[in-house]
Amino acid sequence: MAFTVVDYVIFVLLLAVSSAIGLFHALSGGRQRTVQEFLLANRSMSFLPVALSLLATFQSAVAILGVPAEIYRFGTQYWFLGCCYFLGLLIPAHIFIPVFYRLHLTSAYEYLELRFNKAVRVCGTMTFIFQMVMVAAGPTFLMAGVLLAVTQLDLWGAVLAVGLVCTLYTALGGLKAVIWTDVFQTLVMFAGQLAVIVVGCVKVGGMGRVWQLATEQGKISGLDLNPDPFERHTFWTLAVGGVFMMLSLYGVNQAQVQRYLSSRTEREAVLSCYAVFPCQQIVLCLSCLTGLVMFAYYQEHPLTADQSKATPDQLVLYFVMDVLKDLPGLPGLFVACLFSGSLSTISSAFNSLATVTMEDLIHPHFPGIPESRITLFSKLLALGYGLVCLGMAYLSSMLGPLLQVGHAHPAVSGAGRGGLVFWVLAKGLWAHIPELIGFKARRAQHHPPSNLPPDRPHNLPACSRP
Repeated sequence: MAFTVVDYVIFVLLLAVSSAIGLFHALSGGRQRTVQEFLLANRSMSFLPVALSLLATFQSAVAILGVPAEIYRFGTQYWFLGCCYFLGLLIPAHIFIPVFYRLHLTSAYEYLELRFNKAVRVCGTMTFIFQMVMVAAGPTFLMAGVLLAVTQLDLWGAVLAVGLVCTLYTALGGLKAVIWTDVFQTLVMFAGQLAVIVVGCVKVGGMGRVWQLATEQGKISGLDLNPDPFERHTFWTLAVGGVFMMLSLYGVNQAQVQRYLSSRTEREAVLSCYAVFPCQQIVLCLSCLTGLVMFAYYQEHPLTADQSKATPDQLVLYFVMDVLKDLPGLPGLFVACLFSGSLSTISSAFNSLATVTMEDLIHPHFPGIPESRITLFSKLLALGYGLVCLGMAYLSSMLGPLLQVGHAHPAVSGAGRGGLVFWVLAKGLWAHIPELIGFKARRAQHHPPSNLPPDRPHNLPACSRP
């Protein structure tokens, strides 16, 4: 499906506005000359932009493509992941945020040195660096590959455009630019998903028809309390396992902790954590609805031969192009929606990586560095990590579907870091960290077992449409 001029204009506008926000914050205020301004936005942010930034950092790219593909294949059982959100945010709001905020930290891993020792702090920092480099590199390349297969956009042109624009506004505008671009990109994501759902429902015959077709084919799942851990998704694996995933992302992850610490007051930080809950429910519902509308559409409009061979992630984009192809600009809006998800994730990665590298690995060994030099080095680190992540994108062809990629890397390294906060003795801790990370890494390898559950049955005959 070829893009029209209007589609390209909308996509370019996304990159231009994101860059403009970064340049604005680079040239306004204190011009990002101090560590507090560049890394913590002068601790001046209100709860709403912080909440939207918290939402966008880890949720967006996975939710937009991966969740609709999951719903299309396996039904709505995945929606019960939303049951974990409240507890997964309540614990950080009342346990983690007060500790980090009252200690006036810049890096979350400074706490590990205060509680244990410097070696544990370095260990936590290194696992975070591994996680965020992979989080930034993998899904960006995979998403660009999906777009190439469907829209014929230039693969590396798209990857370089996203990477360079993101590196530019992150290195120049600091955390405040990252937060405000996240706000803008979150609105773009909502607009793109709503456009697909509304137009898709109209073409199928309304939401009632969508629900009827999904129910007839067994796509609407009830509460599954099966305790079998080998089931793909049950209430226990989603709701209980999801709490621990949320704690690793919203409790101890530097990208999120940095946003809490940028809030004007501790109360604003707690409110931002609470505000993420309804926002996440909206994102999850939009993604699930997209999957149901896609399923209903292909019940009424059979797949073409090419579409029947597509991966689930690619099929989401085929669906978008099918329902929006007669409406110039809307395909471009959805592609901008996808790239907004990627931009919000990797900009957060670059900024937080620069922070922990400077605060945990460099500054402790050179305590006499002037603040102006620390700020300059932090900007250079953000730039350097941007280039590293672009290089790492070459390795991403070995990774699996977007939803698996989005959840696997935080689970691998986040499991060990999440346990650090609750551990008591530093000596026992050293046995705990490699055990958890090693176990999670082995389980997260993308070599699927032979007993993976099949897709839920549905009637989607492949045919060639004129």
